Amino acid sequence: MKKLFLLSIISLLTSAVFSQEFAKQVTTARSAYAAGKLDDSRFAMQQMLQEIDMVIGKEVLKILPTKMEDQMASTAKDQVMATSGFIGTSIHREYGTGDKMISLDLITNSPLIGTFNAILSVPFIANTGDQKVIKIDGYKAVVQKVGSNTDKPDYEVQLPLHNNLITFKAPGYTQDQVIKMANTIPATQIAKMLQ
Repeated sequence: MKKLFLLSIISLLTSAVFSQEFAKQVTTARSAYAAGKLDDSRFAMQQMLQEIDMVIGKEVLKILPTKMEDQMASTAKDQVMATSGFIGTSIHREYGTGDKMISLDLITNSPLIGTFNAILSVPFIANTGDQKVIKIDGYKAVVQKVGSNTDKPDYEVQLPLHNNLITFKAPGYTQDQVIKMANTIPATQIAKMLQ
């Protein structure tokens, strides 16, 4: 009960600090614009958007599965990094440790989206010996062999969601296990949050 209460207090304080920082950036952007300092105004708006991306990234982490197969989420290693320019926000979660560590990475505004959409739209390219098209929560994805170990290959799933890309890596698991784990990713919820 104490932990739940403490978590609620921390959540409220965090949202209060965020809203104060957001309001500060809006004020800075408006005053810079009014003074004709367009570059300063643009910079303040970029900061504001990065803060929003960070909050959304943290919300995405909350809806990700807490367990994949036999591995628990290492929430202490969760990362959300907002960048401006070439790519958007990068969200990272790990499950377990050691040789069977599973990782899930999500990149918003991914530069690789065009490549994956091309692969998914051409059947003879998408379904080769090393990769095949699957569906996760109604979205097409590619599961592919990675690495050079031919005795026991590793697999990863790449799932484009509009202009965002989820990469799910699970070394040491079979293709069927990787697909089963990938199907626990709430793709529809994530896509709605990132629109």
